[in-house]
Amino acid sequence: MNWKFLVAWFAVVAVAFGSEPKAEEILAAARMNPVGQEVALRAQLRAGSVKVPFLLEVRDGAVRYLFENPTEEIRLRLEENDSILEEVKSGGANPVAVARLDDSVRGGLITYEDLALKFLYWKNPKLLGSENVRSRDAWKIEVLAPADSSQYGAVRVWIDKASAALLRIEGYDREGKLAKRFEVVSAQKIDGQWMLKQMRVERIDPATRKTTGITYLEVLGNHNVGS
Repeated sequence: MNWKFLVAWFAVVAVAFGSEPKAEEILAAARMNPVGQEVALRAQLRAGSVKVPFLLEVRDGAVRYLFENPTEEIRLRLEENDSILEEVKSGGANPVAVARLDDSVRGGLITYEDLALKFLYWKNPKLLGSENVRSRDAWKIEVLAPADSSQYGAVRVWIDKASAALLRIEGYDREGKLAKRFEVVSAQKIDGQWMLKQMRVERIDPATRKTTGITYLEVLGNHNVGS
C-alpha cells in the first residue's frame, strides 16, 4: 500500500465511521511519507551566518544526506518495524554507532538520533486529538521513549491529516520538560509537488523555557546532475 493511498484511506475511514484512525496507523503513514517519491534536492543547514550545504536524495526507498568537506553520506531506511541510519563509505554501509546518536550533525542542533526518526516506531503511541499547525489540520500524538534508548523521555508529533507530513516535533527530557522543537515554517512546490522549504529547530532550556539556539534546515531547489 503506497503512502498516498494510505492517507486517502484514513480520510475515508474518518468520514465513514465518524472517528479518527488509531495512533499506530497515523505513525505508519508518517513513516512512509519521506520516501513517497524520488527526488534530488539542494539543501543546507543554517545556524546564524554558518551555512552547511548538502544534497538530499530520496531513491530506492531510502533518504540520503550527502555532505562535502569532509565527505559524508548518511542513509536512512524506514523499514516496517524499525528505522536504520547508516554511514555509507567505500567499503559499504554500517549502522551509525549508538554512542554517536547524540552527536551533532555538522555542528548544528540536529543530531544523528533526530535524523533516524526512531520515535515513529516507539510502542503504545497516544492520540491526543487534533490541532491546527500553521493553518494545517493535524493529528497530535505522544510517544514515550523506551528506557535509556533516547536523549528524550517523550516526543510529541503533529502529523498533517491531508499528507501525513511531519509538521511539528517536540522532544521532552526525562522530567517531562520541553528540550527541543522542530517545526515546518514554510513549504514550496517543486515539479508540481509540495515539499519542505524551511524547518526551524530550536533548543529549549528546560528550566527557563527560553530558546537558547536555532538551526534551520532549508531546501533550496532541484539538484541538476553536473551543475
